[in-house]
Amino acid sequence: MGELIEDEAQRAARLLDAQAKAVELFEAVERRGLLAPGVRETQASDAVRDLAAELFGVDRYWHKRIVRAGENTLRPYRENPPDRVIAEDDIVFVDFGPIFEEFEADFGRTFVLGDDPVKLRLRDSLPVVWQAGREYFEAHPDVTGAELYEHVTKLAAEAGWEFGGAHSGHLVGQFPHETIDGERIESYIAPGSDRPMRRPDRNGQTSHWILEVHLVDRERRIGGFFEELLDLGHERSGGGSD
Repeated sequence: MGELIEDEAQRAARLLDAQAKAVELFEAVERRGLLAPGVRETQASDAVRDLAAELFGVDRYWHKRIVRAGENTLRPYRENPPDRVIAEDDIVFVDFGPIFEEFEADFGRTFVLGDDPVKLRLRDSLPVVWQAGREYFEAHPDVTGAELYEHVTKLAAEAGWEFGGAHSGHLVGQFPHETIDGERIESYIAPGSDRPMRRPDRNGQTSHWILEVHLVDRERRIGGFFEELLDLGHERSGGGSD
């Protein structure tokens, strides 16, 4: 039992370390101005990739790298909208899944380049909805993925937005994590995911989760995205900045 507890503690520490590196990467992205007007989304994605290699030696990602601006921020992960040039007053979100020493990070943030009040309110709503989702998870020990998804979509509506994703998160762990194995619905925080989220994974280890929030305003053709570890760590990182 002692060895198992130590192993679980080590896994949690490695996941938190991977996320801390992702936070540092995103801070460097903003500091170096990689999300700038006139830059194509694919160019920005490549620049973030190169920065991750420079700072941490990252050369693998467990999912496709996403930089989306303007109306492309409406589109969920599985879609591949046409490459877009970032505009002067755009809203932009970044979703990267780097692998740090075999452990996955999955981190998403939204940035507003101008001073549009609706875009700023959308950006600022994201961490608030995310934190409320985490509080619901913490208050309900037997919560299922379907129940948490339903609650997060209600939180989005209460904040004045539409929830833009078919799921609101997934398992995460040592590469490759469980979603790679057939992409089973119980690996997601989504309708139909009816097993308790607090359960052993296929290896008998603690399941760890990413919580995602994708908020959209279809009338204004904008969206925003925020994600990080749900069940580990207690201090929420801040959102993007204008």
